[in-house]
This record gives sequence, C-alpha cells and structure tokens, in this order.
Amino acid sequence: MSHNIVQLHGKIHGVEFKQCQVFNDSRGSFTEVFRSEWPDGVQFRDEIQLNISRSITGSMRGLHFHRIQSDWWIPLSGDLQIALADLRTGSPTFLSTQVIELSSSDSACILIPPGVAHGFLAISDITLLYAVNRYYDGSDEQGVAWNDPDLNIRWVSSDPVRSERDRNNPAVKELKTSGRLPQFTG
Repeated sequence: MSHNIVQLHGKIHGVEFKQCQVFNDSRGSFTEVFRSEWPDGVQFRDEIQLNISRSITGSMRGLHFHRIQSDWWIPLSGDLQIALADLRTGSPTFLSTQVIELSSSDSACILIPPGVAHGFLAISDITLLYAVNRYYDGSDEQGVAWNDPDLNIRWVSSDPVRSERDRNNPAVKELKTSGRLPQFTG
C-alpha cells in the first residue's frame, strides 16, 4: 500500500484531510492528531466523544451517515479503504463519491461532516481512533447500501465481512423516496 493519501476519484464539499506533522527521534515519534480549531466550521469543543474501532482484514463498516454529528478519523494501525458519499440534498457535490486508500503510516486524519455517508474496508487488521462532536445518539445514525449502483463506489473487495445491520442498509433511491436524505446546511 502507498504511504501517501491517494484520492482515487472525487471530492466532496466539507470533507477535509489533515496531513499531520510527525516528529521523530531516537525513541520513536510524536504526532499531534487533533486540535479543536483544525476542522474549519465544525465545533469540537463541548460534546466530544472518542471511540476506537478495531477491524480484522476484509471487514467493512458502513456506509453510515449522521444528520448532526461530524467525525474526525485517525488511523492508528493498518491499511484501509475509505469511501465517502455526499447524501446532502442541495449540496454542490450531492451524490458525489470519494474513495481514499489510507495507511496509518500516512499520519493523516480526515473530517467527515454531517450528511456525508462514510465507511471503510479493512485492507489489513486496523485500529481507527475517531472523535465525534456529539455524544452517540443511535437515532442520528443511519445507513446506505455499500454497493448502491447510484453511488458506484469501487471497493477493493466484492465480498466484505459486514454486520447484519449494514447488510440491510437501504439504497439511495429508497432514502430519497421516503424523505430520509439529509439536507445541506452550507
């Protein structure tokens, strides 16, 4: 896997990448991975929750999206393929997708704003640390099918290990018909 952020295709309004500076010495390294002012326009000050997700090779999580929560992903170990899809009606990048292969050795972080569906495939065993700017609220978390033809995401695996919930995520058309797509707020 490359040790640089590789944008395979697409760019989504509001998604930010942060290349973190690594300080190396004879003991190892130090990397600052989060400051509340880094993500422009996103408040990470009052309700911050930190989570760790560990996934085995071939596992997929997502695609999930939130209406009010932003995510700040920090890969700690391993290699992953991240897919993003802008589901925000009225967004200048509505239904655009972005696919990134990222390694923990890249020392990079990614901001995912509300309304942008996100998921990842573990290319190797991975550990992902992520901060969210709201305490977990299951009613705010929704999903969309990982293999929806309207999103046309090119995953590196056609048969990932998924949870039952993620296997039952609806297609974009169903979300649109039922009025469950999030709105772009600028």
